[in-house]
Amino acid sequence: MTKSSAVLFILIFSLIFKLEELRAALVLVVLLIAGGLFMFTYKSTQFNVEGFALVLGASFIGGIRWTLTQILLQKAELGLQNPIDTMFHLQPLMFLGLFPLFAIFEGLHLSTSEKIFRFQDTGLLLSVLGSLFLGGILAFGLGFSEFLLVSRTSSLTLSIAGIFKEVCTLLLAAHLLGDQISLLNWLGFALCLSGISLHVALKALHSRGDGGPKPPKGLVSSPDLELLLWSSQQDEDTEEPGCSSDHPEDLSPCCRGLRHPDAPAAQSWQRGRPARSPQQ
Repeated sequence: MTKSSAVLFILIFSLIFKLEELRAALVLVVLLIAGGLFMFTYKSTQFNVEGFALVLGASFIGGIRWTLTQILLQKAELGLQNPIDTMFHLQPLMFLGLFPLFAIFEGLHLSTSEKIFRFQDTGLLLSVLGSLFLGGILAFGLGFSEFLLVSRTSSLTLSIAGIFKEVCTLLLAAHLLGDQISLLNWLGFALCLSGISLHVALKALHSRGDGGPKPPKGLVSSPDLELLLWSSQQDEDTEEPGCSSDHPEDLSPCCRGLRHPDAPAAQSWQRGRPARSPQQ
């Protein structure tokens, strides 16, 4: 039940960091999902104060983590729009943060285990290493999909997708393990699905409203186009009105100085560059 508060923390931090706009529909979506998940898992487990505090703290830290991740992924100045780049920079820090906990709680047991370091059966060792390798691939795919989803949508959408996964897990547990689901649980399930459906509909309407024609980015930021525009402006600055006449007697003194190869250098200051010699 406490994990349902994660979407609330993500919404709060998204509003604090101005990643989302405060809208009545958005607040309604979050309340429907959080309240529905609370009702769906009501009385499904025993209450423990220590576990409640740990899960609530994890939800709070998770809200900060994913909102900051969204800022990193969607800020063009940082150049981390690609999920692979983000994982390349963040995964070493995550490893350094988790390794001390691993060494304290699992290091001694793992170092004395006969399955890895004190193995006697090579087949069992290869089986364990293969399981670890497969788990690493799955974890990499999960992290990549999460970062990709945040970069394309928002941290709030990722949280809602995670809640949908949790609802499916609880339904499978009820079907396969025989867990009892009361009428209140089914009502919470309906509320949770309605909130998810409303969020999807709002996202679809928002993306349709922003789907108007936009100028291609490559044309606007092309270096060749900027060079061409700069050269055209330089040509316009060089040639003044009235200096294009083929008859020298019709030209102004300034234009004669520009057109005549033997013009003194004193007249060239008007153009902002040195006078050219006849050999040039």
